[in-house]
Amino acid sequence: MCTLKPDVLLTRTEYGMALLDQKRAEYWTLNPTAALVLQTLLDGHGTERAVESLVERYEGVDAETAAQDVTRIVDDLSSAGLIAP
Repeated sequence: MCTLKPDVLLTRTEYGMALLDQKRAEYWTLNPTAALVLQTLLDGHGTERAVESLVERYEGVDAETAAQDVTRIVDDLSSAGLIAP
């Protein structure tokens, strides 16, 4: 579960999502995998549900790989100052 930082705007794109940090005038694009993880967390679910969502959506992705992906995505978004726990 997380929220976007107050100065961050989100929009869905054909390919995933785009995030704009208005304070720093920087933007990031998220691929479909990262977009699914972020949307799951913004919807009030935890990382466990995000892992389940990846396993359900992408055939052949096991829970361990999905958990590593979720951890990396959350760490990257947090480090960039885009989300708050």
